[in-house]
Amino acid sequence: MIGYVLLMAQPGEGGGAGGMGLLLMFALIFLVMYFFMIRPQQKREKTRQKMISELKKGDRVVTNSGIIGSVWGIKDTVIVLKVDDDVKLEVLKNAIASKIDQI
Repeated sequence: MIGYVLLMAQPGEGGGAGGMGLLLMFALIFLVMYFFMIRPQQKREKTRQKMISELKKGDRVVTNSGIIGSVWGIKDTVIVLKVDDDVKLEVLKNAIASKIDQI
């Protein structure tokens, strides 16, 4: 066991290029993660923020918790939703999941 560990610790022929290959591998992994995970998520969040900023009174929306209501009022960080005739809820703008056209 100790001999195997010592053999692994000794640099072999061309050992100097191993560090560069490892660095290229990590760079490739980062690029793949960026283009398949990070970038699409940023695009979705940008379109969601645009949708939230364009909300107006009367728009029907769904919150992250599944509550469906009409926008009754808009404040700085809060949107007042009219859920029923006598029921109005204040929710954070970030809690709005999407705008719906029809039900």
